[in-house]
Amino acid sequence: MIRSSVTISLVPEARGGPFVFWDDLPAACEQARDLGFDAIEIFPPGPEAIDIGRVRTLLADHGLSLAAVGTGAGWVKGRLHFCLPDAKARTKARTFVRSIIDVAGALGAPAIIGSMQGRSGDGVDHATATGYLSEALDDLGEHARQYAVPLVFEPLNRYETNLVNTVAAGVQLLERLSTTNVALLADLFHMNIEEQSIEAAIRAGAGQIGHVHFVDSNRRSAGFGHIDYPPIVAALADIGYAGFASAEALPYPDSQAAARQTIAAFKKHFHE
Repeated sequence: MIRSSVTISLVPEARGGPFVFWDDLPAACEQARDLGFDAIEIFPPGPEAIDIGRVRTLLADHGLSLAAVGTGAGWVKGRLHFCLPDAKARTKARTFVRSIIDVAGALGAPAIIGSMQGRSGDGVDHATATGYLSEALDDLGEHARQYAVPLVFEPLNRYETNLVNTVAAGVQLLERLSTTNVALLADLFHMNIEEQSIEAAIRAGAGQIGHVHFVDSNRRSAGFGHIDYPPIVAALADIGYAGFASAEALPYPDSQAAARQTIAAFKKHFHE
């Protein structure tokens, strides 16, 4: 059964980004529980922001799971990614992600590679950048294996990367890796921009999709845009997806309203 999740950002520099709750993890957990969410997804500034024991207690006290942990603060705060021309900077990017994998894995959750994948340019051609990305995913996917969780890789839209923009391109990338411990994230916002058919793309990703971002066309909560959800829900059922539908959405018009809209849409589309 697909379970609901809501995002919480702890990164001041990311304010204005697509996260439903902000700053106060205990308060966000309480609100998530009260609204009926099954899990949370955390976007931390770094590993030091996640006290494993404290987070484990928070989750248990509120009856929540940890769906995933984002790594994008490495880009937001440090302008790090896997395809930088400087080898030391690329190593620093991997080290940052590895540290997030360690705290997420200790809590039984995967880490997400989104903006940390980087892009070609600045003296790094497309083939070289793709090679750097593949090397990083191989390394970090195997690092995550010790925690019995995958590394989750997110195709992004063309305005955020020029490397992997579609689920099909993501599948091709994963098939070229040495590791088998990397899964895809199907983000409905990015897919609305890049895919000819979101539901067809989901079916093409059968066996590879390990996480879903449940959001609308305008990056607001599901139901606040124009995405048609029933065919998408049917496609997820067809491929046997049983992970989280996590709201990486703007807090529009505010966090509480965005969260309420998300859980209402989730119950409408996944539980009816």
